[in-house]
Amino acid sequence: MQVPIVQAPMAGVSSPAMAAAVCAAGGLGSIAVGAMSAELARDAIRAAREAGARPLNVNVFAHEPAKSDTRKETAWLERLAPEFERFGMQAPSALREIYTSFLADDAMLAVLVDTRPEVVSFHFGLPRREQIEALRAAGVVLFATATNIEEARAIESAGCDAIVAQGCEAGGHRGMFDPDAQDSRLGTFALTRLVVRNSSLPVIAAGGIMDGAGIRAALSLGASAAQLGTAFIDTDESLASPAYRERLHGDAAHRTRMTRVISGRPARCLENDIVAWGEGVEDADVPDYPIAYDAGKALDAAAKAAGRTGYGAQWAGQGAPLARTLPASALMRALIDELEN
Repeated sequence: MQVPIVQAPMAGVSSPAMAAAVCAAGGLGSIAVGAMSAELARDAIRAAREAGARPLNVNVFAHEPAKSDTRKETAWLERLAPEFERFGMQAPSALREIYTSFLADDAMLAVLVDTRPEVVSFHFGLPRREQIEALRAAGVVLFATATNIEEARAIESAGCDAIVAQGCEAGGHRGMFDPDAQDSRLGTFALTRLVVRNSSLPVIAAGGIMDGAGIRAALSLGASAAQLGTAFIDTDESLASPAYRERLHGDAAHRTRMTRVISGRPARCLENDIVAWGEGVEDADVPDYPIAYDAGKALDAAAKAAGRTGYGAQWAGQGAPLARTLPASALMRALIDELEN
């Protein structure tokens, strides 16, 4: 990494082409494979390599596997039923765990050991000791996300190489290890400074950073780099839909909300129909991640079939109003120029 910029691995947004463009400009390009099977992840890594993504960060989800609760899931589907009926569809009869946690995915570990990306990053927690040892033996550098000091200390104790300090401004899923724990929702700059003062590892600041001034501020607090995600949503290489991009540049960008009704875990989203529907829903009523996501994706598909685009996971951070429409290469040039001048 020649410049202190990490492109966040946002599932549904980041692409091999985006990662390659970031790498070509001297940053760390990233892809997200937490929602993929091992073989699809292998294909994505191969595509990123073929596009020129070196160094490459591959992100996985290291959450505790979901605990199915049939009563809660049935009640959740009953609660969502009127929304499905609004679009002429019936709610699913049952829900399933649609993504496998890295903790239980030996096939994914084998792919990562075989393909040897320069960096593997963990979100939602830490993998098993033997998984960490296997990746380190393969020469892979390990990052992990922390949302508080306790998580940062656990990351250092586990033998990782860097800490991604994710403030509550960040778009997408909170990286907290336990989604049901008390969340102090530390902001990016406060968290970055606290982690820098309490850890010997390099710190990557993440959350609400959209331009060179934000990167410079993070570095001034002791961060070694800044991670940007929302800034890349409307780049040419992004996988974001036209409706997602349009909402990013509208009033909703000024009103991002933290919600777990879409996926089952707290995540910051642009204000849209499903976020509004979820206002007042108790966290305890939402099924575990990613079981709840099975319902969320089904409802989004039903809504889209009826011409409504406000029921999806339109993740974005609090810096969303600063988003720019540029090719990723041009955005990187702008960020570097703003940082240096």
